[in-house]
Amino acid sequence: MPKKEAKTDVVKEKKIKVKKENPKKTTENEVMVVDNASKKAKKATINAIFAQERVLTEVGPEAQELYHQGGYGIILDDGRVQLSLSEALYLLEKQKLVVLDGKNQIMEKEKFIKKASKLESKFWIRYIVFKDMRNRGYIIKTALKFGADFRVYDRGVKPGEDHARWIVYPVHEGEKFTWFDFAAKNRVAHSTKKRLMMGVVDDENDVTYWEAKWIRP
Repeated sequence: MPKKEAKTDVVKEKKIKVKKENPKKTTENEVMVVDNASKKAKKATINAIFAQERVLTEVGPEAQELYHQGGYGIILDDGRVQLSLSEALYLLEKQKLVVLDGKNQIMEKEKFIKKASKLESKFWIRYIVFKDMRNRGYIIKTALKFGADFRVYDRGVKPGEDHARWIVYPVHEGEKFTWFDFAAKNRVAHSTKKRLMMGVVDDENDVTYWEAKWIRP
């Protein structure tokens, strides 16, 4: 009986060794999968150029996916996607976009912000609100034709599917404005059949939102 038990132990040891060796093997198929994943990651980055107060992407299906899937920018007649400065910086931070300047040099984040801040007043405050809304899952677009900074759609709604629900004015917590200014913003929201929202940015770049509604007495 003792001899039979010894044989059983030997068999178990051999089985354990086989199990340890299998995970270390790398097949050709696994190498191909990794290689293909690397190629896809490289293709995910889209080239664009900083053109005055906007950013224009290269022509290609990846660029147009930004519009169709993410609600970014507008598609031009030549197939390029035109992005706002806030949209471009957001995609740059997400490493989905490479922005080139007029000399065909890559623009780092700091250089982009510096140039954008010269073109748009309060660019950084506006961008903080834009970024926060995007991170929360909302599509946020410029609203210059409404006399506001941004228009925001309900979650899951893309431009063209329905109207925006809010118009948003980004402000710094230390900024002052009169009740007349506030009433003017409220009238803009009421005339466009949207709700007024103030995005208040503090010194730590945190955003608090205040929504106002027009009520008839």
